[in-house]
Amino acid sequence: MALDVIGAGFGRTGTMTLRDALNRLGFGPCYHMSEVINNPHFASYWATLARGGRMDWEEVFAGYHSTVDWPGCTYWRELMQQWPQAKVILSVRDPHRWHQSVLNTIFSDAHVARFEGPDAHPDFQAMVRRLNQQTFDNRSQDEEYAISIYQAHNDAVISEVPPEKLLVFNPAEGWEPLCQFLGVAAPDEEFPRVNSTKEWQERPRKQIKG
Repeated sequence: MALDVIGAGFGRTGTMTLRDALNRLGFGPCYHMSEVINNPHFASYWATLARGGRMDWEEVFAGYHSTVDWPGCTYWRELMQQWPQAKVILSVRDPHRWHQSVLNTIFSDAHVARFEGPDAHPDFQAMVRRLNQQTFDNRSQDEEYAISIYQAHNDAVISEVPPEKLLVFNPAEGWEPLCQFLGVAAPDEEFPRVNSTKEWQERPRKQIKG
């Protein structure tokens, strides 16, 4: 099964909303970090990559037609090479609001401890430590630095992906630009709006244990 859509946007740019939208438009199942959390054996793939191993992308994304969020967005170049026919969606939001959101959710000390703490599963430890080190040089709490990484990532996607294959998308724009880009009709329903900071903080979380 080939990926039809590659999500290149960082987490907390509306990636879960985009996941739900792609699923509703027929581009699912969509791979998202939540898939890794709900299927812990998936973490072994990303841990292998973090430890210097090679990825079989066909195996990693078997059964999926699209991917958004981390960890996949880190490897958008590799995924484009594997599936050159795929379209790329770069989800974006105001950089300062993005950083405030990640500080309150996925970069919070409590959340990071679930994956990197001494009792966490070794594959999740390797995956998340590699992400934090490779992407943010372990400086995700530094607003100026983290935003510079966020903007450099977005600039690289915009400069390297052919314009006809790229949609720079703020989920607040709703169905129209997304459906036009994907060549499908907009469904007769409201655009999904999910996983706000409040919703994220109130969601029960299981411990990722080894």
